[in-house]
Amino acid sequence: MHVITLSEVTATMTALVGGKAAGLGELIRHGEQVPDGFCVTTEAHRLGVVPTAEVVAAYQRLGAGPVAVRSSATAEDLPDASFAGQQDSVLNVTGTAELIAAIEKCWASLHGDRATAYRDARDIDHETVRMAVVVQRMVTPTMAGVLFTANPLTGRRDEMAVDAAPGLGTTVVDGATAVDHYILDDVTRTEAGCLTSRQLARLRATGERLQAHFGCPQDVEWAIDADDVLWLLQSRPITSLFPAPPRSGKPLPRVYLEFGHVQGMLQPVTPMGMSTLRTQIAAMLAALGVRVEIVDIGGRLYGDLTDLARDRSSRKRLVKLLAVDFGPRAQAVMQHVLADPRFAPTSGGARRGGAPAAASLRTAGRAVVGILRALTRPEAARARMFEAIEQLRIRSAAPADLRTTADRLRFVQAQDADADDSADAIMWPIVAGMLAAALPTALLKGVAGPDEIHTVLGGMPHNVTIEMDLALWRLAQGVGEHRQLLLDTPPAELAARYLRGTLPDIGMAAFLDIYGHRGVAEVDLGVPRWAEDPTPIFAAVANYLRVTDPQQGPDQRFQRAASAAETALEELVARARRRRPVRGRIAGFLLRRARSLAGLREAGKFAGLYPLRETRHQLLLIGAALHGADLLDQPDDIMFLTLDEVHTAVHQGVDLRGTVTARRAVHRRELRRRTVPVALLSDGTDVETVLPATSAGDGTLAGVGASAGRVTGPARVVHDPGTAHVEPGEVLVAATTDPGWTPLFLTAAALVTETGAIMAHGPTVAREYGIPAVICVPDATRTIATGQLVTVDGGAGTVTLH
Repeated sequence: MHVITLSEVTATMTALVGGKAAGLGELIRHGEQVPDGFCVTTEAHRLGVVPTAEVVAAYQRLGAGPVAVRSSATAEDLPDASFAGQQDSVLNVTGTAELIAAIEKCWASLHGDRATAYRDARDIDHETVRMAVVVQRMVTPTMAGVLFTANPLTGRRDEMAVDAAPGLGTTVVDGATAVDHYILDDVTRTEAGCLTSRQLARLRATGERLQAHFGCPQDVEWAIDADDVLWLLQSRPITSLFPAPPRSGKPLPRVYLEFGHVQGMLQPVTPMGMSTLRTQIAAMLAALGVRVEIVDIGGRLYGDLTDLARDRSSRKRLVKLLAVDFGPRAQAVMQHVLADPRFAPTSGGARRGGAPAAASLRTAGRAVVGILRALTRPEAARARMFEAIEQLRIRSAAPADLRTTADRLRFVQAQDADADDSADAIMWPIVAGMLAAALPTALLKGVAGPDEIHTVLGGMPHNVTIEMDLALWRLAQGVGEHRQLLLDTPPAELAARYLRGTLPDIGMAAFLDIYGHRGVAEVDLGVPRWAEDPTPIFAAVANYLRVTDPQQGPDQRFQRAASAAETALEELVARARRRRPVRGRIAGFLLRRARSLAGLREAGKFAGLYPLRETRHQLLLIGAALHGADLLDQPDDIMFLTLDEVHTAVHQGVDLRGTVTARRAVHRRELRRRTVPVALLSDGTDVETVLPATSAGDGTLAGVGASAGRVTGPARVVHDPGTAHVEPGEVLVAATTDPGWTPLFLTAAALVTETGAIMAHGPTVAREYGIPAVICVPDATRTIATGQLVTVDGGAGTVTLH
């Protein structure tokens, strides 16, 4: 079929007519006012010849007058890829020759630079894409524009936005003229701009119909002609919106804070990982006397802080509590929320957000004892902690008598529900170290600046992540004759050879025996560990081998940071004692305890990865059995199920391949998302978008200094640490980092991230190596380009673009 009228097109025909035509056909079938037209199908494009006779006949049936010729690719107007403006449209086409030429122009635009780059950015295979072309009778509008059925700037779902201008709608979508902008909500406004209140009401009613019909917010192109007829020219999903929180059923709004970046994770979590993390995070917070519901929004971990925000007692300390792990961006949005009258404190006793009094007192008692023991005898606390971690590693191993999938599933379910009785030995030394590192800033206000304190916190001992990075550095230094092989061979190929056993022995097996249970986004159960795919480790080794100056070696940098820290500590304490004797002594005690305990922060997570490794191993064995029974397409499909669903597959033989396919598609779509809101309201509002804009001046990006120092160097923007090539002296720019990223720090001159807190993983490790770090720089990965010369000032908290 080469030509088909739009009235015959259905939503299921995307492969034949492309996304735009499928949407228009659905509008017509829904009874909306759409200009008559036809579609030259992808089958004609595949043949490479315009079916002239069929096109001319269809054109004649339209009246042979002016028409609009518009692209309609198979990867267009999709839920996660709009392709807005990426392929060509030709308006006011008249006559057969012009029409054939316009169709050929649309075909050619499929492989134009814009469309090709857009597909590359979204991992869409160029070979699978075909182009159809829509031909419609030309509407001559008096005004035209775009309707968004949700506010595309803030994400708010109960507001619609309209951009309108006199004349053709292309002036609006191309940004070629000033437009009138309207927000459609429950507020009645006087008439202004080119649209009347009656026309705006019609647009709002149209938007409500279309959103209800398509089931998601829509981006609608429209035109109004001289007879005041409202024509719809296109309706497609708004692809830029972050998924909305689940409906709460409550009349008042709720606020959700993103938790994943605390662990350096902005990528979506797999469904299996989500179920595990929700339980673990809730249990960890409960141990601290706080109850927070963890909610899945767009595959990310959000904590519902509504009840804490509305509780008179909790709200007083909520912003301060966010400083340690969540950082200033989270603090800013929460301050805004607390000032919102809709989150005013409510009367009554403890709520779902607060723990019962008895439990809080028990937790407080354990905390006081554990923290004081650690501060009093840090060496003994460290010894107890590492003994508890070793016992956890031993207990995590599966028993040898697991034979059947049912046996393995019972083991996994028991692991998921198991309470760790050694938690206190691990938790309270970490908390003591974090407090010891955080409190001196306030005690030494006016005596020492944050950058001096950051220097004191550099080169910290007893950090398992630093020990891991230095072990990898030593491995790289010992590769000898295999150096060129490791430099010249792609990391993925090296990893494949290692797993096949055909790579020369460079000590990788010994390294992975200790650290192979780690990886990027390692708290997600569904993500492969380094032992399964060591590609990132080989990429890091190649980066290390490019370091030719021994003084820039990470071992030397770490030692210099440690020496500078000890010197700065003595100078700072002496100065503080002279100016403020009591505070100076307290601050000196805390800073010394920080150097004994703060490095332990990474050990808690390191320990928690042992049971995760064994759980993942057993789940993959179950997945292999289900794959063998034709219930899954591949073993790791099990990571896109929940434990309850796995139970139905194991015990009832339920085929879950359709469920996995749908979830993998959503997961792939969310992996392409580069920004994740710090906080959301239940109406979809991205809270940060409604805060007043701040600027540090032209050419300077403002953030928060997290590690002292000032460095100028070329930027290296990294989205995937697994294959990143970071040259010595480059400034690493990333959305966020977790311990799986830290091998890259060993060659980087400085660190810039979009999220984080001063005591989070990335800044902590940056201080260990003495490299400047600036965190919480909004849109850093989009504002800064790889190769661009930047100056990172960790003291001032700024990044200057040159």
